[in-house]
Parts: sequence; C-alpha cells; structure tokens
Amino acid sequence: MDISMILCQTSRMLIPDGFPGQRMLVLPRPRAREFLQQEGSLRLVVTDCGYFPKAQSHGRRRIAPIPQAVVLACVDGAGWCETEAGRFDVERGQVVILPPGMPHSYGSDEDNPWTLWWFHVAGPEVAAFLRVADITAATPVRHPRDLYPIVSLMAEVLAWMERDSTTTSLLAASGAAWHALTLLAAERSQPGQREDVIASAVDYLRAHMADRISVPDLAAMASLSASHFSALFRKQMGYPVLQYQTMLRMGRALELLDTTGSTVSAIAAEVGYPDALYFTRQFKKTHGITPREYRDQHKG
Repeated sequence: MDISMILCQTSRMLIPDGFPGQRMLVLPRPRAREFLQQEGSLRLVVTDCGYFPKAQSHGRRRIAPIPQAVVLACVDGAGWCETEAGRFDVERGQVVILPPGMPHSYGSDEDNPWTLWWFHVAGPEVAAFLRVADITAATPVRHPRDLYPIVSLMAEVLAWMERDSTTTSLLAASGAAWHALTLLAAERSQPGQREDVIASAVDYLRAHMADRISVPDLAAMASLSASHFSALFRKQMGYPVLQYQTMLRMGRALELLDTTGSTVSAIAAEVGYPDALYFTRQFKKTHGITPREYRDQHKG
C-alpha cells in the first residue's frame, strides 16, 4: 500500500472541544511519511496520541475507514465501541484495538465518562500483525490481567512524541507502541471469555511440568467438556494444550542444560519424560539438535 494512503484520515468527532487536563499530539503527515520511509523505522509510525481525563461526550464516528490502527486504554470510567460486528461495552481496565481499514465508532459513557490513554499507529505490517493476534472487528476489546505495563508504555509513547519529531524520538515512540501491541497480542482473552480458567490451567501446567496431565483432566478441573476446554485454550494461547505443554517442557530443559550439570536422563525425568530416548527425539524435533549437541555449543 502507498505510504500516503497509509497516513490519510477521515473522521467526525462528536465533541469539538478538548477536556481539562488533556494531552494530545498529532504528528505532521509529511514527517510521518518521511519517517516511515526511513531505514530502521520498524515500518511503524505513531501518527496521533494522547491522554483524555474524564472525557465527557468524547467520541468519534469513522464511516470512511482509516488506514491506522486505533488503541484506547480505559483506565477509569466506561464507554463503548462499535464495528461492523456490533457494539461492545468498554469498562475500566479494558483496551480497545480497532484494526485499520474498517469503519468504526467509539464514545464515552454519558454517566461515567472514560479516562483514556490512546494512540494511532500506521505501517504496512500493522493489519497483518493484528490478524495473527486475533485482534479483529469481531474481537476489538481486550481485558489484560495487568493494565499497568500497557498504560506505562502508552505514556512513554506520548512523552516521546511531545518531546520533538526527530528520528530518535519517533523511533522511541514507535518502539514503545510496538511493545504495547505485542503485550496486547499476548492477552488473547476477550471480555466474557473464561480467561481465569485458562490462566489457571497454564499456571497448573507450569507447576506440574513433570506430571502426566491429560486434556480431560484439565477440563474437569475447569468444569468444562474436553472439547470446549481445548477450543478455549487454543483460542487464548494460540496452541493446542499438549503442544503448549511440550513447549513449556522443552524451555525448561534448555534452562537445565545451561545451568546444571545434570545428565540428560535426569533432565528428561525432571521435565516429564521417563524415557530419555523419547525426550531426545522430542528435543531434536523442537530445537533441531540433540540435548548433548545443545550443551556442547558455545553460548554467551
């Protein structure tokens, strides 16, 4: 897509004035285009960002799609967003991510106006990244278990953008925005899903790495059918249960190979493989080399 198209924007704001205590920065579009063409720009540019406290009557309605992704973190109050998939309530502690190229609307709750940190990002890879992260028009709201690191990064974006529009500042802002997007991508749960169940299952797998655990066992702990639990786990974690368990075990095996003098057989048993030969096959399938070959490598 042409960079000039990536940066164009058409919208209608529902309130013409600002909000007491607000901060907002809009990057001049010629500078945004220039930065996006620079080598090493991460192919990502923050075009707009801000902080709106108690944003009474705030909202936007974009009938004509814009090529930027819009990220809104609600740290207080409430609001709503709307896409072609329908209307979604937004509560304190939730984050809205609206993909580029799609009509959307959003606004503050009339009785309990939201306080927002927000930014817009443009770049040729943004849309594809959000699709891979399952952030779509049908799933625009995330409920992170810990909003603080995401808001901290959004504040960092704004601070760098307020500083100046030098390449150094724009690189720092785009890096912080990219980090925030990756944290949101890792938070695959949406409001209404049983994210607490999956989080508990992951914690259980980590704490019982050497135990033989079946999908029906985990599902029973969550009071779900095996098929429902499996689908929910894959939706939120991006991998089937047993494949995720293998990833955990292989990661722990690497750590033990690097930090202990334990034999391969002992490490295999510690991560849940009583058969050392089977462990070695699984290790090589995952990492491309055997445990002994990995240990013999020069690292650091």
